[in-house]
Amino acid sequence: MSRRLVPDITTLQAFECAARHGSFTQAAAELNLTQSAVSRQIKDLEGQIGVLLFERVRQRVILSDAGQKFLPEVRRLLTQSEELMVRAMASARSESTLSVASLPTFGSRWLTPRLPDFLKRHPGTVINIASRSQPFDFEEQNFDLAIHYGQPVWAHATCSYLCSEIIVPVANPALCEQHPMKEPSELEDKPLLHLATRPKMWAQWFEHNGGEMKSAYRGNRFDQFSMVIEAAAAGLGFALLPRYLIEQELASGHLRVVFDRPMQTENSYYLVVPEGKLENPISQAFRGWITAQVG
Repeated sequence: MSRRLVPDITTLQAFECAARHGSFTQAAAELNLTQSAVSRQIKDLEGQIGVLLFERVRQRVILSDAGQKFLPEVRRLLTQSEELMVRAMASARSESTLSVASLPTFGSRWLTPRLPDFLKRHPGTVINIASRSQPFDFEEQNFDLAIHYGQPVWAHATCSYLCSEIIVPVANPALCEQHPMKEPSELEDKPLLHLATRPKMWAQWFEHNGGEMKSAYRGNRFDQFSMVIEAAAAGLGFALLPRYLIEQELASGHLRVVFDRPMQTENSYYLVVPEGKLENPISQAFRGWITAQVG
């Protein structure tokens, strides 16, 4: 297969650097090249693409329209190339490497504290954990598996059920003492905390417990469960949170269950494995281990 259209990484570096500085001279200084060398690289790149990437304005160079469209893709390619080398260097002396894409709060609060057990069982393994909130293309992002919340649907991959999600209403103990309550209806005029990506959660919980609440959508919003947890612990309001994410806070007393009325959400957690990696031994070991952890 011909690779004549594959660009030279050093040429792309020169382009990105010149675009960032708005100067071939400053780009040359950063890259330890001559100004003429950078200028020649840009000219060669423009010749290969067939468009002008820069326009000269007084003593500076600025990106053309084509250059502005080209720059984000170049930066993405350079980042991916750097990550590739870092991963290769990190795993050079390891027996096996496992790359896992995880939901941010799940990864930091539930998965990471349990990883020492997995690594103890599989010495010599290097694990790369990266946060991903939404499904992605496994062909573009090289992960061995992903942890997904939602429905078991993912293009070019197999989803295996991991666990359901049980949420409970919690708050800072001081807030609970300030607002003693016996029934969910008493939350009507209380400060509620919301996860921005799940705006209907309080309304669903109120309905699950026998009624509607006018205040179900009122209150402060945060885009990560980790932020909601911190806000609740700080006493900003009452929050609906998955039990598995607040194990430490409940055990330490930083959070208290307001009403022991759990609700299972409509979606679940799944392990997602891309096509072609189902037989990966370390991936299989991880899938068996994490399934036992939630069992």
